[in-house]
Amino acid sequence: MQFDQKLVPAKLIKRYKRFLTDVELEDGTTVIAHCTNSGTMISCLEEGAPVMLSPAKDPKRKTRFTWEMIFMNNSWIGINTMIPNQLVAEAVTNNEIDGLKGYTLVKREVKFEDSRLDVYAENENEKCFIEVKNVTMKVDDGALFPDAVTTRGLKHLETLIRIKKQGMRAVMVYVIQRMDVNYFGTAIHIDPNYAEALQRAIIEGVEVFPMQARVSPEGIELVKKLPFKL
Repeated sequence: MQFDQKLVPAKLIKRYKRFLTDVELEDGTTVIAHCTNSGTMISCLEEGAPVMLSPAKDPKRKTRFTWEMIFMNNSWIGINTMIPNQLVAEAVTNNEIDGLKGYTLVKREVKFEDSRLDVYAENENEKCFIEVKNVTMKVDDGALFPDAVTTRGLKHLETLIRIKKQGMRAVMVYVIQRMDVNYFGTAIHIDPNYAEALQRAIIEGVEVFPMQARVSPEGIELVKKLPFKL
């Protein structure tokens, strides 16, 4: 995925009220940028660190920029939670993920019962529902999810289990937007209910794809599937 407009460099001042961020542009101006990430953003917040912003396309929007990434540990970390859905939908469409190839129809934001899942794919042989989560938290050399208690994430796992029981394919894709980790795992110390539900989902046949993404100001690409420890 390539950014369709040039990103704007800035420096992080602080994040507050979850969705707002004060940043300093290169000319010294302080502006408010929108933060799409509703989590705690543990291990991807550092005051004074370089960040990249995308200009808002809607001139009427209250915030002029969206915060896309932060530079820490000698690499860029993607924090925009809207990006992974697009990445996975494009990758499935283009047959770029081993194990998720061969689909002739790919759609985004598809409803199943009382849930809305991120990607739906099908071919003449099967129907596949895919839920996508953004992962940024780093503990030692692992990427862990979630970084805050997620009742919505728990609901999605329960939905995927029901989908699998109805004879369709159910997949969880975790997009890890940082390259300084070597495996994926659940943050059982933060949300033990989610960790338990994911283990149960795997037993029930839900597939897990932890996909590592390389982030840069030019674009973001999925590069490989990481091993996972649950």
